[in-house]
Amino acid sequence: MSRVTTKLLRRWLVMLAFVVVPVALVWAQDAALTKDQVIQMTKAGLSEDVILAKVNAQAAPMNLSTDDLIALKTAGVSDNVVKAMIAPRASAPAPAPAAAPAAAAAEIPDENNPLSPHDPGIYLYTTVRDGSRKMILIERAGAGREKTANVWGHAFSYGIAKAKIKAELPGPHAAVRSTDSKPEFYMYFPATGNLGSAETISSPGQFSLLLLEEKKDHRETAVAKVGFASASAGTDEKKVKKFNSEKIKPYAYRVTPDASLEAGEYAFVAATGMAGTAAASVVLYDFGVDLK
Repeated sequence: MSRVTTKLLRRWLVMLAFVVVPVALVWAQDAALTKDQVIQMTKAGLSEDVILAKVNAQAAPMNLSTDDLIALKTAGVSDNVVKAMIAPRASAPAPAPAAAPAAAAAEIPDENNPLSPHDPGIYLYTTVRDGSRKMILIERAGAGREKTANVWGHAFSYGIAKAKIKAELPGPHAAVRSTDSKPEFYMYFPATGNLGSAETISSPGQFSLLLLEEKKDHRETAVAKVGFASASAGTDEKKVKKFNSEKIKPYAYRVTPDASLEAGEYAFVAATGMAGTAAASVVLYDFGVDLK
């Protein structure tokens, strides 16, 4: 054989090696996994998940005899791995089913959020000691707290010739207090009916904000004037405090005084019908202002 032929042969052999070796490696990788290899992986401390992945990558199940099963068990191979060897992929954990859409959690209204549903009434929105904002219901004044009873549900006083009719509120101070000179209120009216019992009150415009006269054991405010042959509704203009109202949603309003309030006792007052007559009714929601 000539030197040229020998060199060409060597080159062909080198080229053949570059082709054959990778193919051989692929064949080795694709070679069927054996029982002994599984035992070796188990004894080497590989995790069950890793061994299962290797077993489930096999194209066909292993043909295991009873003796093979015993040998695997004795070697410490887990039952899950043995099952996978018998039926590759069948023993792989099934993908978790898509989670069903979670049922919408029942919406729990935030009682301190003015936009949440609230029972009809007037609420003071104020900052409490911990710095949070809180809605405080102002109870309607009256309801068994009057000093004397009459057809209007409030105590009234009359003069001789022409007098003011005054609604009295028991006690020198209201239970609900604000330390803000311009407190924020929210009025909620029912969708049907009116605020109160049978009163035709359905908007903030029917209320007056009044500074109450403070007495030793009660507070009072004028609600009408009465003469010998006449009666007219009306409050003491000097005691009236103007306020703004803003509708925030159906039947709900934000109410704030136009100007800062001085320290004292106040009430939102509304009269239905002509005060001073048997058909009249006066509705009051009282609060106090304590300036720092």
